[in-house]
Amino acid sequence: MPAYAPPGWPREVLPPDAPDWEASAVKWFLDLCPPEYRRYEGLRRHPVVLARFAVVHVEADQAAVKRGLSSVRVDLRDYCTPPVVEAAAQTFLLEDARLTGVRRAVGLVEEALRGRRYRPRL
Repeated sequence: MPAYAPPGWPREVLPPDAPDWEASAVKWFLDLCPPEYRRYEGLRRHPVVLARFAVVHVEADQAAVKRGLSSVRVDLRDYCTPPVVEAAAQTFLLEDARLTGVRRAVGLVEEALRGRRYRPRL
């Protein structure tokens, strides 16, 4: 069966079992994570470890966005006009939606690095 990537798989990462797919996953994770992660040889050499770091990083971003959304209207109401405050809240909502997709993608790649293989559903 040819390599298959499920819905939500990142475009930047080759499907599992394609030639060099793990290298493409490492590159994508390093692009996704803080630049400091490139300094750590253990992360670059062990894709499963890097995947776990990426999951934790994305989940922390999600928590930060949720915290920001929960307080943005109160935090900014004395400093910005209502339309600006609402635009900030909408930006948090957009970022939350983006991060939801990123979290799914990171999880799919992590599972594949741990040995899971996906098959197309009919």
